[in-house]
Amino acid sequence: MSVSADWSWQRVALAGMRDALMLPAWIVGFGLIGIGSLARDVGYPVDVAVLSTILVWAGPSQVLFFASIAAGAAWSAIVIAIAFASLRFLPMTMAILPLLRRPGQSVWQQVLLAHYVAVTAWSEGLRRLPGIAPHQRVAYFLGFANTCMAVSSLGTFAGYYLLGALPVPFAAGLLCLTPMFFLISLLAGLRHRGDVAALILGLAFAPLCQRFIGGGFDLIVAGLVAGTLAFLIGRNRKPA
Repeated sequence: MSVSADWSWQRVALAGMRDALMLPAWIVGFGLIGIGSLARDVGYPVDVAVLSTILVWAGPSQVLFFASIAAGAAWSAIVIAIAFASLRFLPMTMAILPLLRRPGQSVWQQVLLAHYVAVTAWSEGLRRLPGIAPHQRVAYFLGFANTCMAVSSLGTFAGYYLLGALPVPFAAGLLCLTPMFFLISLLAGLRHRGDVAALILGLAFAPLCQRFIGGGFDLIVAGLVAGTLAFLIGRNRKPA
C-alpha cells in the first residue's frame, strides 16, 4: 500500500480502513464470532459481548473471561488470569510503538495506541507502517485498527445469535482463521535472517514448551528463547 506524502489525515485514515477491509478485518471478525456465542451460553447480554470485544480486544482473553465466569471463578482470579494471558502483547507493543511515536505525543495518546495492538494490527502494522511517512502512521494505524475492531464487533454480535445454527466443525474452523492469517502475514513480512530464524524457532519451541511447561507460560518462554536466539543469529542484519 502506497500513501502519498501530501495526503490529509482523513485520506490516510481512509486508506487504512480500505486496506483492513481488503481481508484482515474480515479474518478477525469471523474469528470472534465464537465470542458472542460463548457470552450467550453463560447468560450475558449481547451488549456485554460486544463491549468485551471493544475493551478487551483479544479473543483468547475474552474466551478466558467468559469461561471463568461460567466456572464461577472469583473476579480477582479472572483479572489476574486475563492479565497473564495478555502478557504476550507487551513485546508486540514495544515493537510497534516506536513506529507510531511522534514528537509531542502524550503518554495517554501512546496508551490509546497500545490498546489497539492485537495480532493482526501488530503484524500488518510492522509490515505496512515503515513504508508510510512518519507523520501519517498514526492516522493509518487508527483507521486500520478501528476498522478491524468494528468488523469484529459485528462478528461478535452475529455470533451471539447465529453460531448455534452453524455446524460445529465450521464454527471451530472460524476460530483458526486468525492464527492462520497471522502466520501468513509473518511470512510476507520476513526481511532478514533473524526474522526467518525467529519464525522457525518459534514454531519449533512452541509445542515443546506447551508439552513440558504449559500453565499459560509456554508461549512466553518459547517467545523469549526463540526471540533471543533469533536476535543473536540476525544481529548483523544481513538480508535473508
